[in-house]
Amino acid sequence: MRKEFSTYIQNHREDIAASWIKRINENTEGMAKKLEEDHLLFSTSQEYIDLLIKDLLGLIDDSDNKIIVFIEKAVSINWHLNILIAGLQIFEEIIFEGMENEGILDKDKQLKYVRDFHSWLHPLCNKMIQTYSNVWERTVSMQKVALQELSAPLIPVFEGITIMPLVGTIDTQRAKQIMENLLNGVVEHRSEVVLIDITGVPVVDTMVAHHIIQATNAVRLVGTKSMIVGIRPEIAQTIVNLGINLDQFETKNTLKKGMESALEYTNRKLVGLG
Repeated sequence: MRKEFSTYIQNHREDIAASWIKRINENTEGMAKKLEEDHLLFSTSQEYIDLLIKDLLGLIDDSDNKIIVFIEKAVSINWHLNILIAGLQIFEEIIFEGMENEGILDKDKQLKYVRDFHSWLHPLCNKMIQTYSNVWERTVSMQKVALQELSAPLIPVFEGITIMPLVGTIDTQRAKQIMENLLNGVVEHRSEVVLIDITGVPVVDTMVAHHIIQATNAVRLVGTKSMIVGIRPEIAQTIVNLGINLDQFETKNTLKKGMESALEYTNRKLVGLG
């Protein structure tokens, strides 16, 4: 019976793909529109259909990594797991409807056809779910490592002056990374002044302020002066409303003003030419 399925699929491949794209749109909130507009996404859908056909034909064995390669590609272009699972279900519906319309399915043996098809479909579905989970976990882990490496760089700009630009949300784990980078960096670069730039921090609440205060206090203990720069008006208002006291720290509303103060602290200043 698997041969009957595969023969039908091969003879109607283009129609099946077109129907699949139309139905996946109805089931996954406009995915088909994206598939039609983006050549990469459209080619990936064709590749998905081909993968299903080859697996049904028995052309993919357990040692073959075609499914892993495809799912890695799917994850890279933001195909969610529900697209893959819905795609399998829709694929099944299209096959059975088409074969029934052409009179290929014997009604007396329809249950046997369904069981035979499911004996192939269910293991493939489980394999895809497991593979997707593994690929996604690995991808997230790699992104997390990359983010940690880039999340809190300490940049030397002049002798004795360094800047730490902070971007995005600061949680407890990231605060720990910031503290380590800050302390190691000011010692390594022999910084006299470090500017902690919070321009790119969208929200400063009590916890974020606490982490920043801890970082500045730690820097002071190793003999480096710290300044908090990039305090926008809305951030200043939030700090006041929360009752956070930053009086013991020098603050500037822009990085430029902070740099000017840092130069003055190190007995230098910017001089215009001409």
